[in-house]
Amino acid sequence: MLQKSLAGNSDSTFSTLESVISISNLNHYFGEGALRKQVLFDINLEIKAGEIVIMTGPSGSGKTTLLTLMGGLRSAQEGSLKILGEEIRGAKKLQLTKLRRQIGYIFQAHNLMTFLTARENVRMSLELHEDFLNQDINAKALAILETVGLGDRVNYYPEKLSGGQKQRVAIARALVSHPKIVLADEPTAALDKKSGRDVVEIMQKLAKEQGCTILLVTHDNRILDIADRIIYMEDGQLKTDGADSITTSK
Repeated sequence: MLQKSLAGNSDSTFSTLESVISISNLNHYFGEGALRKQVLFDINLEIKAGEIVIMTGPSGSGKTTLLTLMGGLRSAQEGSLKILGEEIRGAKKLQLTKLRRQIGYIFQAHNLMTFLTARENVRMSLELHEDFLNQDINAKALAILETVGLGDRVNYYPEKLSGGQKQRVAIARALVSHPKIVLADEPTAALDKKSGRDVVEIMQKLAKEQGCTILLVTHDNRILDIADRIIYMEDGQLKTDGADSITTSK
């Protein structure tokens, strides 16, 4: 059974019994006037600290829209959306900026800066956090790159890295600042079976060590077993939520 404790993250303000993501009656629309179209319908969802949750479902079902709302990358329109205990519907830009600093983002396109080395890409993430500026951020970047198996690639530019290696750098960049939440959108879609499996197992290991919550959107059925819980979306609605049924074994 996957471990549900927050071992290794005693500074967390959330226990495993508390929700880091709490959504109630959330609706979302694209467009305006006659072109306005509803894309999310009455979403209700609770995700606890330390959980690894996979969200799956057909293309166009609203998964990525919901993920970007949770990450403060879009503005919530109707309903309640609380992240780390704060209501972010109607939040000001400064509040959203502070929130985003507590979230790690991993996307299908690794979005690495091509003119920076692997270490510089990871270091850049730390430079956004004032708390780390008085620490040895080069050493921190090196340490997490070694953890994801890239200790011999720290000075390589993205063009010299394989797809799996680029995604490992993206994981290191997302997790180096010890975020409370990691949001991942199709992180294995461009990878082969082995590379994809390696990537999600690294995410799983680091998240459990750091005590952070992962919400991962995927169509990849090969990685569903890493989840504590699986959510299924269709046509903008939450169809099933395995909160009481997942018994993933290792």
